[in-house]
Amino acid sequence: MISSSSRNSLSVPLGAIIVACIVDVEENDGEADAEEEGFAKSEKAAQAKHINLSAKLSKDGSGAGGSPGGMNEIWRLIKIARPEMGTLSWAFLFLLFGSAISLSVPFSIGRILDAATSADKTDGLLFGLNMTTFYFALGGVLTAGAGFNFGRIIILRIVGERIVARLRSQLYRKTFNQNAEFFDANRVGDLISRLGSDTIIVGKSITQNLSDGLRALVSGAAGFAMMGYVSIKLTGILALIAPPVALVAFFSGRALRNLSRKIQKNLGTLTKIAEERLGNVRTSQAFAGEVQEASRYNRQIKRIFALGKREAIVAASFYGSTGLLGNLTIIGILYVGGNMVKNGVISIGELSSFLMYTVYAGSSMVGLSGFYGEMMKGVGAASRLFELQDRNPTLSPAKGEPVKSARGPIQFNNVSFSYPTRPAVSIFKDLSFKIEQGTNVAIVAPSGAGKSTVASLLLRFYVPTTGSITIDGRDITTLNAKQLRRKIGFVGQEPVLFSGTIAENISYGVPNATRSEIVAAARKANCQFISDFPDGLETHVGARGTQLSGGQKQRIAIARALIKKPDILILDEATSALDAESETLVNQALSKLLQEKNTTISIAHRLSTIKRSDRILCISADGQLAEEGSYEELTKKPDGAFNKLMEWQLNGGEVEPTKTQPRPIGVEEIERELESEAEETNRNRV
Repeated sequence: MISSSSRNSLSVPLGAIIVACIVDVEENDGEADAEEEGFAKSEKAAQAKHINLSAKLSKDGSGAGGSPGGMNEIWRLIKIARPEMGTLSWAFLFLLFGSAISLSVPFSIGRILDAATSADKTDGLLFGLNMTTFYFALGGVLTAGAGFNFGRIIILRIVGERIVARLRSQLYRKTFNQNAEFFDANRVGDLISRLGSDTIIVGKSITQNLSDGLRALVSGAAGFAMMGYVSIKLTGILALIAPPVALVAFFSGRALRNLSRKIQKNLGTLTKIAEERLGNVRTSQAFAGEVQEASRYNRQIKRIFALGKREAIVAASFYGSTGLLGNLTIIGILYVGGNMVKNGVISIGELSSFLMYTVYAGSSMVGLSGFYGEMMKGVGAASRLFELQDRNPTLSPAKGEPVKSARGPIQFNNVSFSYPTRPAVSIFKDLSFKIEQGTNVAIVAPSGAGKSTVASLLLRFYVPTTGSITIDGRDITTLNAKQLRRKIGFVGQEPVLFSGTIAENISYGVPNATRSEIVAAARKANCQFISDFPDGLETHVGARGTQLSGGQKQRIAIARALIKKPDILILDEATSALDAESETLVNQALSKLLQEKNTTISIAHRLSTIKRSDRILCISADGQLAEEGSYEELTKKPDGAFNKLMEWQLNGGEVEPTKTQPRPIGVEEIERELESEAEETNRNRV
């Protein structure tokens, strides 16, 4: 297996396909060792080891050296529910009424038993009512209690769903506004886990769990008060159980909180694996990788299952121990209470009421401890959400000077750039060139030398390390990024389509586009194949455009860029998947754009595209401008950089080493996480 750092020692010429590369070693020494070790590491490999993941979110929500969980998260959880306080107050009111009715039942049962066992049965009244009236009244009160419980539950469920929806909306918007560095450092699967399961846990914590906790608190307090009213002596005996239960609740709650964080972290990794593999399922199937992918997924499931078992053991130990203490306490109360009834200190009805209040108070204590444990699980999930919510993008897309037009010369002034995640590896070094308004410019370079990075910098996905980029004399770092991007049409070398119809994909950048505008853009991009579909523009393209061929997807992507009528059109090898006829027709459409004085930047490897360009910028492997000029001018230099690239493309000659753009690779990141988690599991077992 070739590591990512080893790939930096490879170089692919413009348009050439390298199937295998042999590392040169000494002829008579070390050949066997070289074969075992693979590729010799270049100087770039040492630079690529210096990784900057400051934009990476922590697995447990601890942030930059912080401590996950705590009172800060609890207060923030409560603040999330602040907009719903008016509605929640009704739920709290229903809770009080419902609890009061529930707590009146033991007292009523005690009076009924006393009336039934009393020797004096002359009046036959309960609370001043005859038996028939009393039972009807009791039934009405219990019905009202059921109504209060119904209102409380439905209010809390609706409020909970509303809070979860608001949380997801805020976090999704916050995530979508992050800059490219953030997505370089974080995997999509982990972000999906935070938006999905973590928000559900948090929403449950601040509605249903909070309601259960308040109910347990009210019932417990009222229960202990009624127990004290019946018998102070028996209440004192019951109070002995409180300290050990509180102690067990504290330690078990802390353990549950830590286990919850680990489970959520591993669920995030599980989602990463699924997202990475299912997103490239055809590649896996092409290499018959179904078994190894299923094994990889199952290994992570086993880790989550092991953590779930530990959580179950902690919860079972807590509830089992508190249940045992409660039962032993009941036995003690029956023993002492029986003697008190025998001696006439209390009646049978009072002892029965006390025992029922004991059950209420005991269940309330268990409920409070369970509430604490669930709240700690919510805190563990909340810390991951708050870390994402608190992260502000280093490049705010909505700030900056307004951009009414992106017409004018484009100039790179001594631009040096390294990707934020690999700051030690330089992509550009003092790169300078100028593109005049309305020209068609081709950028050529060895593979990995930074052709596509030019587009990323113009779109303000990244900021140059040093130097400046100007459009019509205005530094683009001072411009509003969103407005600038609206003036730029972009077609990537790997066309990306969204689930939906062809029309929806074409009009993505112009949501209010008319039908005629969509059709015109499709015709310009030579999307005549739409006529072959029964539903025409309303044909669904499938997830990532799987229902279309590569060339069809690319032409729809071109139409999506053309419908914006951009001032600057960037084609990142946009015609690479087209046949010669389609490419010719698309280039004819692009030539019409040139007549409108739009600037077109073609990141090209096809000779036909390069020939049609007004000027050619040739970037060297070191990230500097090697030479520039028209096709005719550059081909007259036999030893020039451009001629060498063309020679490599046409003849497939030997390739000089160039660097690649070192970007974090999702597969390797997942592997590192799985290995670190396995080591952590082994340490815990020891």
